[in-house]
Amino acid sequence: MEHRIKVILSAVCLFFSLLPATVQAQVRVGVGVPTETPVSGDELLNYASPKEYEIAGLTMTGTRYLDPNSLVSLAGLKVGDKIRIPGEAIGSSVRKLMESGLLDNVELFANHAGEGKVTLMFRAQERPRLYRVNFMGVKKGEQDNLKDKVKLNLGKIVTNTITKNTQMAVRKFFVDKGYLNTKVKITTIPDSTRNNATMRVLVDKGQKVKIAKINFEGLNEVDESAVRMKMKGTKEMRFGRLFTPSKFVPKKYEEDKQKLLEYYNKLGYRDATIEHDTVIGNGGNTISINMKLNEGRQYYYRKIDFSGNYLYTADQLRQVLGVTKGDVYNPEDLEKRMNGNPGQDLSSQYMDLGYLYYNAQPVEKAIDGDSIDLEIRIFEGKQATINRVILNGNTKTSDHVVMRTVRTLPGQKFSKTALIRTQRELATLGYFDPEKIGINPVPQNDGTVDIEYTVEEKPSDQIELSGGWGGYVGFVGTLGLTFNNFSARNIPNFSAWRPLPAGDGQRVQLRFQANGSQYQVYSLSFTEPWLGGRKPNAFSVSASHTVYKTFYDPSNPYSIYQSLKGRTPTGSYTNTALTVGLGRQLKVPDDYFSLSHSISYQRYDLNNLDLFYINYRNGISNNITFNTTLSRNSIDNPQFPRNGSSFTLSGSFTPPYSAFKTTNESAKPEDKYKFVEYHKWMFDASWFQTVFGKLVLNTRAHLGFLGSYNKRTDIGPFERFVLGGSGLAGQGQFALAQDIIGLRGYDDRSVYTADYNRSSDATARSQGGVVYNKFVAELRYPVSLNPSATIFVLGFLEAGNNWGTYKQYNPFDLKKSAGFGARIFMPAFGLIGIDYGYGFDTIPGVKDKASGQFHFTIGQQLR
Repeated sequence: MEHRIKVILSAVCLFFSLLPATVQAQVRVGVGVPTETPVSGDELLNYASPKEYEIAGLTMTGTRYLDPNSLVSLAGLKVGDKIRIPGEAIGSSVRKLMESGLLDNVELFANHAGEGKVTLMFRAQERPRLYRVNFMGVKKGEQDNLKDKVKLNLGKIVTNTITKNTQMAVRKFFVDKGYLNTKVKITTIPDSTRNNATMRVLVDKGQKVKIAKINFEGLNEVDESAVRMKMKGTKEMRFGRLFTPSKFVPKKYEEDKQKLLEYYNKLGYRDATIEHDTVIGNGGNTISINMKLNEGRQYYYRKIDFSGNYLYTADQLRQVLGVTKGDVYNPEDLEKRMNGNPGQDLSSQYMDLGYLYYNAQPVEKAIDGDSIDLEIRIFEGKQATINRVILNGNTKTSDHVVMRTVRTLPGQKFSKTALIRTQRELATLGYFDPEKIGINPVPQNDGTVDIEYTVEEKPSDQIELSGGWGGYVGFVGTLGLTFNNFSARNIPNFSAWRPLPAGDGQRVQLRFQANGSQYQVYSLSFTEPWLGGRKPNAFSVSASHTVYKTFYDPSNPYSIYQSLKGRTPTGSYTNTALTVGLGRQLKVPDDYFSLSHSISYQRYDLNNLDLFYINYRNGISNNITFNTTLSRNSIDNPQFPRNGSSFTLSGSFTPPYSAFKTTNESAKPEDKYKFVEYHKWMFDASWFQTVFGKLVLNTRAHLGFLGSYNKRTDIGPFERFVLGGSGLAGQGQFALAQDIIGLRGYDDRSVYTADYNRSSDATARSQGGVVYNKFVAELRYPVSLNPSATIFVLGFLEAGNNWGTYKQYNPFDLKKSAGFGARIFMPAFGLIGIDYGYGFDTIPGVKDKASGQFHFTIGQQLR
């Protein structure tokens, strides 16, 4: 845009002042237009003879949006200043206003001059403001992404800088996607009537530039395939390449070069360099990369000394460090051994004893051939005692609930491990966003330290809407309310209801599960995690009542699936259960362990209904069970764990009634099963490990065993295992008093191996197995870690089976499947899951060939 600067009393004056002395002109200053006729009261100016004037007045006209006084101050002139006319101050003031980028044109007028004083007036024309941005030549989705990326604020003054920055940002956006030859042209269309402008951004992104060939030179010690693997964002074109496209992105290429050198350093090649690399265009939409490496030699540790250490001996520190003579020199691994493994690294040895100011610096003391002598210089400092613990952000959760989780208490010595453990414990509470838990040690002048914890509350209560299809009843739906941060003591305090009393960490759950009038379950549970308030002794009590009715007409096998409206039940079953439990945290072997015990009573009432296919149609069975569970849980995040493990071993035992009475195998089922007898063992293990980046590997093992107390007593039909499908809880529990185990890729309740002809004996199949094994491997990748909706995708391999007798038990005879899926965790609704599983094995009479199917669950975790 062409800028006109009309300066009546500056540029013109300077022009005339440069003419020969014999050429002179007189200009009257009054209305801003030169004239040859003097007017009374105006002073004639001789431009060949500059004269000093005092500024008597300064004004600014022509502005609509900008403050005129602020613009005048930008000019660098003020009333009372003395300037020479003509002179540099006049031209400089105009230049300053133009260089501000706010104005499109500036004119300077001298309205009056006389008696050594002059009145000046600036007349400005503002630059247009941005009214609209139109992206042309790109798709609608790309336009939306560009608007988010470029961040152009409407109403902002359009300057050359903004235009150029926009052009660069748009081009970079497409270059980062592999469009290396992107061209961007920007046109600004002003609207003088409204003093605004529309910016048109025309994009010609061309085609993606791909990498035809990557040539390496100088690879002598490291395998070329390993080098190519480390360049994850820079790959050659190859048929079948889907997940790592071969487009060339300069930013990723530079990152890959740095990662390549870091990989060499990890292998001990500390001198490795990229001597030169060249990106060569092939004339089309492909490029080739030539890279020459100088690997240098591989280095090893020879000697490690310590200085400044008084608390520990050098031998003790070497043992903690875990590096010995002859190990490959790896600076990254050394840093991890010194600072990156809380509880086991070198820094923890000092910081866990209160040495907050501890510092250690590794120094390469000598390099001899391929050997390096290392000296670790330690500054131990003084021990620091915790003075205060400050909590910020717990607007809903009571301070005492957070403080009983905190492991850094006033009066204790500072401990790095305790800090990290507290962060983990706060995350596992489920009340705070795990990604936003902050820890800030604040050293004090008296040798103490304040520990400041910052948390951000997240919704923890849930409205459970779960459902599934399968088994004998078709669709089963659940409506539940779970309050994970309840406060029983505040029930009388109505001012604490938000909408219910909360903040004390107690858990209340109400659930209703039903399939119309045919099946209904009511349950209520309450948990106090700190019974008495002083130790983590978890007290829980739960009660449930289940009703199941049949409308089966023996003359019509399909009548159970017909409309139930107005029909009279032909049979019914009820199950009333009450459980009381108490658990506590252990100190040995470590405080990740916990031990819990519970006593439960279940009453099964059958009325003209043979659930177990053993001619047991009418009667009452009583199940009194003592359960003990030993568990260890060290996972770092309950919604999306990245590291840690979880192990659970539980045993359930009924009284050994058969030891006190003679077993009569010919007794009626209602007498034989009046008191249920069994012992049951369950083992569940889950490991989480970050593979790289955000990709997490989860491996799981699940085992279950059901037995009797003596050989004279057969294992009863209660509490058996049934595998297959989504593992929909509820229908197995209400109908058959069984454990339903999910196995993706197979129909619900379809996987079995019992001592019968599996293709025809539906009676034995319905009883379930006495042993089950299941093994799972999942790769998980997070899409969103937002606490309002944690989303991750997964791929899985799965294998499992169950057996009807211990003679048949074969842990290598497993039904295998594979597939993929996704999980969405929303605090208000719980876990939502969808999977597609492909079952590779056949099941006679149920699954004749390999096939796949979808599984959908709401509100439950697949086991």
